[in-house]
This record gives sequence, structure tokens and C-alpha cells, in this order.
Amino acid sequence: MRSAIRATFLHFIDQPDFAANTGYEYYGDGVMVINNGLIEAIGNASEILAHLDSSVTVDSSNVGKLIIPGLIDCHTHFPQIDIVAAYGEQLLDWLNNYTYPAEQRFGESGYGDAVAEKFLREGFRNGTTTAMVYCTVHPESVDAFFSASEKYNCRMIAGKVMMDRNAPEELCDTPEQGYEQSRSLIARWHGKGRLAYAVTPRFAPTSSSEQLTLAGRLLREFPDLYLQTHVSENLAEVAWVKELFPECDSYLQVYERHGLLGERTVLGHGIHLNDKELGLMAACGVSIAFCPTSNLFLGSGLLDVERCESAGVNVCLATDIGAGTSFSMLKTMRAAYEVSQLRGHSIPPLRAFYNATLGNARALKIDHYVGNFDAGKEADFIVLDTEATPLLRYRMGLCNNLQEKLFVMMYLGDDRMVASTHIMGKMVHSSTDNIERRN
Repeated sequence: MRSAIRATFLHFIDQPDFAANTGYEYYGDGVMVINNGLIEAIGNASEILAHLDSSVTVDSSNVGKLIIPGLIDCHTHFPQIDIVAAYGEQLLDWLNNYTYPAEQRFGESGYGDAVAEKFLREGFRNGTTTAMVYCTVHPESVDAFFSASEKYNCRMIAGKVMMDRNAPEELCDTPEQGYEQSRSLIARWHGKGRLAYAVTPRFAPTSSSEQLTLAGRLLREFPDLYLQTHVSENLAEVAWVKELFPECDSYLQVYERHGLLGERTVLGHGIHLNDKELGLMAACGVSIAFCPTSNLFLGSGLLDVERCESAGVNVCLATDIGAGTSFSMLKTMRAAYEVSQLRGHSIPPLRAFYNATLGNARALKIDHYVGNFDAGKEADFIVLDTEATPLLRYRMGLCNNLQEKLFVMMYLGDDRMVASTHIMGKMVHSSTDNIERRN
């Protein structure tokens, strides 16, 4: 049940400061010991090997490669893998023309099973081991996603979309149906193995006040649930919410009045929030899921991360498949850097890798399980081949320090750099699988 891996390791113990050399640990020649799927120890190879029981086999096949914690995605839609790269348009038209027709298929028997498998495999191929996921209005879609996740023993958070108006009839529930179906799914899946449930009203325009009230009731009945929804992604959306909820001063206040804001709430986008809304988010401990590729693809706007963080709001990172254009958190980190550049500030590469690992784990309140390689944590990790392409190999050879290497990886890396992905110490993806399939 014990094993050891020798490679180069990087993980974070806090927000990193490269100048002060704090917040992270880097082992150029390191060994990580895994016992029954959990991290037992990590450190310099010379120190770990000197005390390691001789009966433990040390896997040295990854020497020269970099191992980091599994990447965490804080906002994505598994049914929307079907519409990744569907031609543009703005948010509301995109929902009507692509999203809703695609999601109707999940009412078909067995359809969600195949898509859930494809979604998870694509995530593993890109190094994602944990995600916060939207299913569809169909309870069967949640069963499909959690069943597939359980098979791989991966840590996942997901929930049934609640939507009782302003959507196709085939995708609408009622306030009572949404509540009862969610409650049944909570009983079936929440806390089972490594799975957790998120109450999931799609966004304010598609849920009546009655439905949002019942969503808040679920959170009171089960205090360890999550809440995921969208807020202030698009200016037309913001104006629509004002028409639908004239009694509320702002978009965010709609959620506040229905008891949906708390430390386990993750709101997608938040591009057009005003200062008062940011102050409310900070006071409630709500996190914003920053979805840069999605925001660029739909022309929704550029999130001002520095403004949000200055207001005390935690910002996590997400792909937002399928308006998001890539499963790769590496590409998402690159897009986040570019959006921030356009906003007049920069995200250092060490901070970007922190955001995608320990930072996102903290946002989801799962950092006591995953996010770094502290002893006792679950052994979710990925092996990165920093010479996966000729250009990567060339540029990495010209780097002078870790910060420069991470920036090159962030900019030139993609799924080809993910040599393998491991869940609780067990490999669930190898890049050689891709080669064999192509051949």
C-alpha cells in the first residue's frame, strides 16, 4: 500500500512570494511517499530515501519531470462539452441557440452517462482532478456525473440546475420539483466518498423568487452544501435582472434576499459588480469564479481581479466549459494573465499556479483534503513533461529561475505537457494512451 515517486516537485503552502521565497516548496530532486492513497511524506530525495523502508519501491520513471498537485476547476458545465466552440454570439443568445438545445438531450436515457465519461476523461487529460460542476435540470444528469466520478474516486462538487422560467418548457422544473429533486440527490450523493452537492439555480433570470427561496431553504437544512450560480456576466443580463426583480437594488441583492450568500457560495463571472456588491461579497465570504476564456469568447467583459481582491473578495479560477474554450487550466491561467494585463496589472506565474491548486482548494473549502502535498492530504497529482514539444524544450533551456520556467509552461503548455494524472495515487491518464489511440 506504500509507494514512492522520485521527480521534481512544486507545491504551495500559502500565497507565494517569489522575492521573499515564501509560500511554496520546490524540490529539484524530490521524493513523495504515498500510503493508501494519501501523502505520507515529501522532501529532498537524499533525506527521504535515507529513512525509507527498503521494502518500498521507488518509481524513478518521472525523474526530470515536474509533479504538482492536481488542478482544480471552480466553475464548469459538464453537459456543455457538446457545444464547446459553438459559434460566438453574446450570452443570452448563446444560451437560447446552443446551450438549451444541447441540454435537452440529457433527458434521453443513457445520454448523460457517455458525456460524463467523456467530460471526466478530457479533464484528466488536461490535468484537472477536481471541479465544481453544473449538470442539467434532469436529475438523471446528476446521477450520471456522480456515478462516473465515483468510478474514478475523484473529488467532485456538482448539482442539478434549478430553472422554472424564461427557458424552454422541456428544461423547466417547478419550485417544488427543483427542491424535492435536489433534496433526493443530496440524500443519494452528498458526502458519499469524495463527492459533494451544490445547490444550483442557473441564474436569477431563470428562477422565480419562489424557487430561489427554496434553494435558500436547502442551504439552511444542509449547512455543508455549496451554492453555485452566475452573477453579472453580461450587461444585458444585468439589465434583465433589474426588470425581473425591481424590488432589489442590485443583481447580488437578489441572491442575498433569498439567503444564498455564504462562505460556500461560488458565483461565476462577477464582471460588472459595483463597489457595494463587492463589499457584500467580501462580508459574506463569497468567491468569484474568474472564467477568462469564456468572458473573452462571449465578449462579456474583462474582470478586474485587482479591484475584486482589493475589496476583500476571493477570486478563484475556472474554465467555464462550454463558453470556455479549453479544458486546460494552463490555457486558462494564460488567458487570466492576458485579461489582467489589459486591466493594467499582472498575475505572476507562481500566483497563477497557486490559484489553480491550493488557492482554488481554499475557495472550495477542500484544502484540508487536496491542493498541496502536506502529509495526510489525498494524493491527487499530475506529472508535467516540460519538454513535451520542441519549443517548450528550447525555451525551458533558456530559463534562469523557477518563475521564468513556470511562465513558459503557462504560455506554451497544454494537454501535451500532462504526462500523467493521478487520483488518490492511482494513474487515471497517461499521455501514452493518446499516442496509442492516434496510432
